[in-house]
Amino acid sequence: MKSPQQLFDDISTELKKLFVGQDELVLTTLVALFSGGHVLIESLPGMGKTLFVRTLGRILGCRFGRIQFTADLMPSDITGAPLLDVRTQEFRFRPGPVFTQLLLADEINRSPAKTHAALLEIMQEYRVTVDGTSHTLERPFLVMATQNPIESEGTYNLPEAQLDRFMFKVEVDYPAESEEERILTLHSQQKDLNIRIETELEPATDPHEIMECITNNAQIRVEQPLIQYINRLVRQTRQWPSFHLGASPRAGLALVQGARTLAAFRGRDYATPDDVIDIVLPALRHRVILTAEAEVEGLNVDRELKALLGSVEVPKGEALAG
Repeated sequence: MKSPQQLFDDISTELKKLFVGQDELVLTTLVALFSGGHVLIESLPGMGKTLFVRTLGRILGCRFGRIQFTADLMPSDITGAPLLDVRTQEFRFRPGPVFTQLLLADEINRSPAKTHAALLEIMQEYRVTVDGTSHTLERPFLVMATQNPIESEGTYNLPEAQLDRFMFKVEVDYPAESEEERILTLHSQQKDLNIRIETELEPATDPHEIMECITNNAQIRVEQPLIQYINRLVRQTRQWPSFHLGASPRAGLALVQGARTLAAFRGRDYATPDDVIDIVLPALRHRVILTAEAEVEGLNVDRELKALLGSVEVPKGEALAG
């Protein structure tokens, strides 16, 4: 079995053959995957999200599925539903598109709340319950949901309970000039993308190895001073004057788990404050809400989180390394 560091390097190398830039998206997605979490991506259309998930599926040796969320999408369109078998006159469960391993939930905030709710149990418990019968999903299972900026026409706000299920929220911006130039070079020749994914990319791992790595990452040490630091960060969001709503304890768990995985990717058997700091923004930005006054003043969640980060003392000393 490869080390987590080798796995991360191999996956990143293969990704770069077809997917350009977006380093935060790549890092946070892999940290979420190897921590058993999920990712919410906010971006405008045409930023390569589908390409990213399909490419990742090939490299990880995992099955890829996609659900296009629309205003008329029903929960059964996601989970599946019992269908009458005409031959036997019995109902048989027909699995929905959620029965995959890498699920792209595209434009999730174009559907109403009852449809979002269908994903809640799935993301938390890795199972689907229909008519009192539970159907277990195959692991690893990663939901990558995309949403359009809230100002876009025809969008709904995701409820806080749904947002909190996502380990990270990534905001994908336009690529840099050099990156966009490479995108034009790589993808302007009208070649069949399915063929390119199959021929130009090599699987770097498989589901069994991913699950072994997830299990092993849980052994990465997070010493008590670092636990206390994470706890202070999360609790400070509840007292920060610009925030109407602070982060839940689940945010602290996301930071602990994410720091473990990031430390493993960096070849260490213990986590450090840098591992926490590198994932604070994607772990917290969707779990806090600005006050009405802060919004009127034009304050920004990420800037406020950076200010909050600077206000909490970082632990030092050899205690962090055990």
